[in-house]
Amino acid sequence: MPKKHVTLNPRSNLPFCSAVVAGDYIFLSGTAATRDENGEPLTTIEGQLNSCFVSMSKTLNSVGASLSDIVKVTCFLRNQSDFAKMNEVYRSHFPGELPARSTIVTDLVVTEMLLEIECIAYKPR
Repeated sequence: MPKKHVTLNPRSNLPFCSAVVAGDYIFLSGTAATRDENGEPLTTIEGQLNSCFVSMSKTLNSVGASLSDIVKVTCFLRNQSDFAKMNEVYRSHFPGELPARSTIVTDLVVTEMLLEIECIAYKPR
């Protein structure tokens, strides 16, 4: 099965790509957002998660898919106290059937990150 590596930010010095398409599956790398498009800090779980979904949508759109094609999500959450707010924002991005999901409360690699989210999408070619 051929693989396609997608890199939306080729100037990034981080050692991973935005996504890998393998057959009908699209694997998105962990996505986080600590700043908005104007460089202003995102300090709330709502702001960071909404920005993550914008970024994930761009990545999926670049390979002909969308959020509705997501079948599995893993959320890495810094503070358990943000879980309810995270769920509200999360649900707003999936108005129909919800994908499978795991949420893990853990420390994250960047202090300003309140969450990181990764997903797998399925889009028959």
